[in-house]
Amino acid sequence: MAEQYTLEQNSLAASSMNKSRLSSFFKYVLRNKPLYMMLIPSFIFFVVFRYVPIFGSVIAFQDFNIFKGIWQSDWVGLKWFDQLFSYPQFKRLLVNTLIISFYQLIFSFPAPILLACLLNEVRLSIFKRTVQTIVYLPHFLSWTIVFGFIYMLLSPQMGMVNGIIADLGGEKIHFLQNNSYIRSIIVGAGMWKEMGWNSIIFLAAIAGISPSLYEAARMDGANRWKQFVHVTFPGILPAFVILLLLKVGHVLDLGFEQIYIFLTPANYNVADVLDTYTYRAGIMNGQYSLTTAIGFFKSIVGFILLIAANQISKWLTDEGLY
Repeated sequence: MAEQYTLEQNSLAASSMNKSRLSSFFKYVLRNKPLYMMLIPSFIFFVVFRYVPIFGSVIAFQDFNIFKGIWQSDWVGLKWFDQLFSYPQFKRLLVNTLIISFYQLIFSFPAPILLACLLNEVRLSIFKRTVQTIVYLPHFLSWTIVFGFIYMLLSPQMGMVNGIIADLGGEKIHFLQNNSYIRSIIVGAGMWKEMGWNSIIFLAAIAGISPSLYEAARMDGANRWKQFVHVTFPGILPAFVILLLLKVGHVLDLGFEQIYIFLTPANYNVADVLDTYTYRAGIMNGQYSLTTAIGFFKSIVGFILLIAANQISKWLTDEGLY
């Protein structure tokens, strides 16, 4: 009887505590109602454009017919996954995707960090603002315009680079049709376009570092490099880790526009990736179930890599997404 009474008391206490926490939560929400109302559009966006489409992934297991709809189409199990993995060009598509993604991870990802750290060291505010404006502008250009710039720069007929090569006695190079250069051009164009915009996050992280830490480092005799190593880098490490983990989770998502605009029959072997194949198979040929299977495959790979990278990050730096 005593034990039963104790259990009932504990249960009542736990229930009372839960009600108290729930009441406190609702009071907190009401007290900060304007902030939560500002979250409503974002919440609706994610529900409508992120979570609702997840239910459409079932067509990866169907022989989807656009006239029958999702509920009336025939179920075929793993047919489309088997067709994807047995596709003769699948290995080439996957390898190209991974190589270009690896290039982006090695070169494009650290570039905004380096730019933010360099801008942080600029003391002349007018020069700093001018440089920031210049490096932000490419973000607002479409990939078509970016390709036009790259073409005018590298064209064998009128390109400045080939003009310099010819003036030095060299032979003009068809950069955009050469398999040895196209991957580097794609990654370099993406880095030029997005480096300035992506540096905003790291500039904000640097701005959040307490000036007293820099003052203490200077009093200890630390030069600029040591201040970066012992103050700046630890300050931006959380942002660095989070963005790196998100990048790893999207390792198979390169961005269709960035790749497609540079594709030519001459460089298909090294520049054709899963995103561009999805466009051809899904939009041009109407193979919706197959392309959904590709998206499902990319999501599973990204999820596994994200979980693994997050665990490794927590072991090494004690920083992670959760």
